[in-house]
Amino acid sequence: MSTPTLSSLTPEARRLLESQNIELPSWAFGNSGTRFKVFGTPGTPRDPYEKLADAAQVHQYTGAASKVSLHIPWDLVDDWADLRRYAEDLGIEIGAINSNVFQDDDYKYGSLCNPDKAIRRKAVDAHRRCLDIMSATGSTDLKIWLADGTNYPGQDSIRERQDRLAESLQQIYADLGPDQRLILEYKFFEPAMYHTDVPDWGTSLLHCLALGDKASVVLDTGHHAPGTNIEFIVAQLLRVGRLGAFDFNSRFYADDDLIVGAADPFQLFRIMNEIVAGGALDPDSGVAFVLDQCHNLEAKIPGEIRSITNVQEATAKALLVDRVALAQAQRNGDVLGANGILMDAYNTDVRPLLGELRESQGLAPDPMAAFLASGYLERISAERVGGQQASWAA
Repeated sequence: MSTPTLSSLTPEARRLLESQNIELPSWAFGNSGTRFKVFGTPGTPRDPYEKLADAAQVHQYTGAASKVSLHIPWDLVDDWADLRRYAEDLGIEIGAINSNVFQDDDYKYGSLCNPDKAIRRKAVDAHRRCLDIMSATGSTDLKIWLADGTNYPGQDSIRERQDRLAESLQQIYADLGPDQRLILEYKFFEPAMYHTDVPDWGTSLLHCLALGDKASVVLDTGHHAPGTNIEFIVAQLLRVGRLGAFDFNSRFYADDDLIVGAADPFQLFRIMNEIVAGGALDPDSGVAFVLDQCHNLEAKIPGEIRSITNVQEATAKALLVDRVALAQAQRNGDVLGANGILMDAYNTDVRPLLGELRESQGLAPDPMAAFLASGYLERISAERVGGQQASWAA
């Protein structure tokens, strides 16, 4: 395929690419690391306001990141209306509210699945507080990820834990506002090492189907066993209308939370191919696209900019797939022909096309170069001196 230009896109493909929006995680702007060490960086935000200011920089230079997910209680503030106004003044808005019921001592043996009814009630109430925050900030998504599980056979009843989870989720679901939804994430393992209470998309889907239409599955690319065909899961959840959100990151071994597309850019393309084929790229699809990453070594804002551009590149390539020719090759049983159509799109350099698209939107063609030239990193490094830098659990 020759190097495409903006005119190479169909009007619909251009509309989808122009309207693409990828939600940023507030925690990506704080310090993070491994379980051995969390590394500090000059200029790291000290509160949610500074996290939003940094996130706004990503949107300013990419034009594709207008929402920011918050993590509760990491991002607690005294005045939610004020934080919402601050975000809007920066040209962004609050996205999903992520609940945290995995760091209190009470949650040692689980939260919504805990054998102790009082602790389950505490975890449910924590989610109700998240719903209040959603109402105050304009957020529509309550995102639930649980660390619940066991480390040893016999430690607890696997079946009873599922019953407790169902009951707890029902209590939370009953309190959703008319424009709010519950999206349930799953994870293959960690921190629970014997069994995890929501380990896969099937378990999440079963609970969501039992809850009702306002419950959907969250898929995180790092939360699967090695060799799992993630694009198959994407296709299945889209098929039944229950893919609520897609968390982008990249992995080499487990839940590494690396920059999306860093380990396997071809996998990212394959996923975006299913997203495009399933009509989920349209803003009205109900699928939220979110980065869920930590920047342990690299600078945070450039790391997020790179993540956005990686997703944009994979998306542009997926939009270049000749769907008519692909369908014909598939009907004809032309195995190599069909594969070749996908590979032609994947091997296309779409960076000039995206640069042209950005310029048509009044943006610099190279977001990274433009940001680094702005002096923002140097300014916040000089200004944000003193106080407690944000990090895991803070």
